Amino acid sequence: MDNHRSRFDGPQAAHRRAIYKAAGFGDEDLRRPHIGIANAWMEGNPALMHLRHVADAVKAGIWQAGGVPVEFGVFSTCGNIACGAETIKYELVIRDVMAASIEITSLVQLFDGLVLLSSCDNLIPGQIMGAIRVNVPSLLLTGGPMLPGRWRGSPIAAPAVNEAVYGALPAGLIEESELAEMEEVACPGAGACPVMGTANTMQILSEVLGISPSGTATIPAVSSNRIQSARRAGRQIVDLVRRGIRPTDVITEQSLRNTIVADLAIGGSTNAVLHIITLGRELGIDIDLEEFDKMSRRVPCILGVVPNGPNYVVDLHEAGGVPALLKRLEPLLALDCMTVDGRTVADNLAGVTVRESEVIATLDRPIHPEGGIAVLKGNLAPNGAIVRPTAVVKEMLRHSGPARVFESDQAALAAINEGRIRPGDVIVVRYEGPCGGPGLEELMMSTDALYGAGLDSSVALITDGRFSGFNRGPIIGHVSPEAMIGGPIALVEEGDTVEIDIPNRSLSLRLSDAELAGRRAGWTAPPPKVDRGILALYARTAEPAERGAAMQRWKD
Repeated sequence: MDNHRSRFDGPQAAHRRAIYKAAGFGDEDLRRPHIGIANAWMEGNPALMHLRHVADAVKAGIWQAGGVPVEFGVFSTCGNIACGAETIKYELVIRDVMAASIEITSLVQLFDGLVLLSSCDNLIPGQIMGAIRVNVPSLLLTGGPMLPGRWRGSPIAAPAVNEAVYGALPAGLIEESELAEMEEVACPGAGACPVMGTANTMQILSEVLGISPSGTATIPAVSSNRIQSARRAGRQIVDLVRRGIRPTDVITEQSLRNTIVADLAIGGSTNAVLHIITLGRELGIDIDLEEFDKMSRRVPCILGVVPNGPNYVVDLHEAGGVPALLKRLEPLLALDCMTVDGRTVADNLAGVTVRESEVIATLDRPIHPEGGIAVLKGNLAPNGAIVRPTAVVKEMLRHSGPARVFESDQAALAAINEGRIRPGDVIVVRYEGPCGGPGLEELMMSTDALYGAGLDSSVALITDGRFSGFNRGPIIGHVSPEAMIGGPIALVEEGDTVEIDIPNRSLSLRLSDAELAGRRAGWTAPPPKVDRGILALYARTAEPAERGAAMQRWKD
């Protein structure tokens, strides 16, 4: 792209200068680099509610370094608010709308650089997608994790409330008074829910990717270091503009593969698979689903943060944060990748030491021998399905049982709570994929109910939808092809035997090819659940799950 500053010089730019002067900027300001600050702040979400103050610190740093900050608002949502409502369908779509909003605002306003502020699941990858499209010097500063709460002497976080609401309470395992106590203490303040959900997974991976400043991802939201790092980030972005270091210099095939290594090593959210693949496709880099599985067989899980272990993200921070994690993973990483620190990964890790800790294990003595993602295939998922094996109890790594078929999260939840699901069953929730949901809906209720009701050691769940990063248990998602386009999951009938073999990466129906073909011949697609608005547009344009489920078709 050409030099934006030249567009503010000379008589031809008088109209632009007039607009900026009307907004309070003077001639001296117009001669400096203009830095857009895309702020996902909102009052109704603890992960985002402090970003107003973070933005002020970023602005101070930009002014200090000789730049001009221009803050603008972008989309901000929380999946936990939509949990239990039909509006959960919008959560993944937000990623694409976020990218478009940053693309449009930044290009129209002629920004020289960008600072991206967000903390939550799909907001982070959406902001990175937007930065790639604009491709001016950019960095992402995340809001950091929440501290865990305390309930009856033990740590607690939001997932425990979800599991109680949908599982333990209906099963009679807790009282309403206990749930009320949990509700009061589970989320004690600002920050992303402190487990290895999608929010913290993506905060950590943004630092691994090199688009976030080193050492910032795990700083607790309530720490003064969060504000200090924001002021440094403001100075840093002006330096990146002057040096001309752009997102395409930082986000490369090798840095994306570093994020795969890290995601597997932290037992990250299954949603990260969608996001890493989509970031690659924004750059024309094809990352195949199979790569996650191949790498998972040689990259062990070394981080014991809930749901992969007993710790929280604040414990990771106290153990050295992402730099310490990457130091453990150093033999598996591409070390010459550039970062927004203006240094390579190798440079950033040169002075890092890792003290002994139960939080970050070693490669030769991991928490789990394989990584946090397994890709399953078979006649039920010819194009693949994914599972988080580090969050599955040992006895459910292999399971065979009768299918119990439902066409919504709500219907499956009702069956669990009414006692219609028995040990040994396999719940099948379909028509929740990119086209069928639409939106590749995040199942949070039936999955939480399984764990909360203590069924995670005897009942499996498979779906063409996806899951929250909170979820744990024998749950398999992203089944592709999805039901809405005639994938085999649409052909499953009540009582069919489903065979799951995670160690051997298999997901199959005990049916012959001929019987499946006969059922397919009699199958017709149901009418769309949504026929207007952004969800309808998404359904018509989204890639399948194994290609990242982005709202933009790409040429093969």
